[in-house]
Amino acid sequence: MAARACMNRRQVLGSALIAGLLSPIPGMALARSGMPGSPDVQRDSRTLMGTQVDITLQHDDAMLRDAALQAAWAEMARLVRMMSRYEAGSGVMMLQRAAGGVPVPVPPELMAVLRQAQQVARLSDGAFDVTVGAYAQWRFEPGHVDMPTPAELAAERALVNHRHLLLDTAHGQVSLKQSGMRLDLGGIAKLPILQAGMAVLKWHGVRNAIINGGGDVITAGSLHGRDWRIGIRDAHAPARLLGVVAMRDGIVASSGDYERSFERNGRRYHHILDPRSGLPTQGPHGVVLVARGTEVVNGRGAALMGAQTAQRDVILRELKGQADVLIFERDQSRWMTPGMVRRLQMAPRA
Repeated sequence: MAARACMNRRQVLGSALIAGLLSPIPGMALARSGMPGSPDVQRDSRTLMGTQVDITLQHDDAMLRDAALQAAWAEMARLVRMMSRYEAGSGVMMLQRAAGGVPVPVPPELMAVLRQAQQVARLSDGAFDVTVGAYAQWRFEPGHVDMPTPAELAAERALVNHRHLLLDTAHGQVSLKQSGMRLDLGGIAKLPILQAGMAVLKWHGVRNAIINGGGDVITAGSLHGRDWRIGIRDAHAPARLLGVVAMRDGIVASSGDYERSFERNGRRYHHILDPRSGLPTQGPHGVVLVARGTEVVNGRGAALMGAQTAQRDVILRELKGQADVLIFERDQSRWMTPGMVRRLQMAPRA
């Protein structure tokens, strides 16, 4: 799963949120907002969840645009604080403090994310598991790389088990069965947070907008009647644009293993960890999912990164007819569903 180990304690949802084939980094593949000189188009960027989040919206009322943007940022920041591993008063931090003890009441937004996480964990037979927060010794920050010793890894592995995350949805309470367990919602919380921002924009009357959060893009409506165009990076050659997806009212979600890594003793270690071993996954280099809604794809890309053959087949069967899929295989080949073949407009080779 995208167990993404933290770089430092200020990256509120962990380094998981850096990974993505749809990058806001200049020079890489971007969500194309287009028409920057249009008086009815406004763009704003902030750092949330350890990555750059960009919002572009179209509306002819400048005051409404400003109000919608500020409200969307405020709502997303509220949810980030709620789901952070490091905020002293967050729901996740309270759960970690109470691990091994009594259940803790959690807000409905956090409960919804945890329910989705458990659904994906069961579907993938543990290839996705938010209790990977226990693997706390990995460091992938440039200049500050580190990895756990075998003894540390064994001790942490004993605390990773999605079956020990217990949800009492009837009473709105959650508990972690073992003392020392930790959560990392980096692979499951970002899409709902971005979706909440989009919901706020719509509530304010904005019908045409795009939110790009690193590896995930949410679109609504169009830009002056034209589809939003979202660039897809080639996970086998990350500096290259593979192609473009054009869409309205949908989601493009991605996971990739190339954003954060280091080499030691001739071996490359990347930041997407397999919950079952605590070591970097040995599956695909990247996954891109395109769908109409967030719940269809949320967590599935991360699960596919670490899934074994049988679990991969289960996940793809669930996605059939609901999402278009692109997988960058470890052998440098690409696998696509028929829908993705039709949808992806390949970029010309240089």
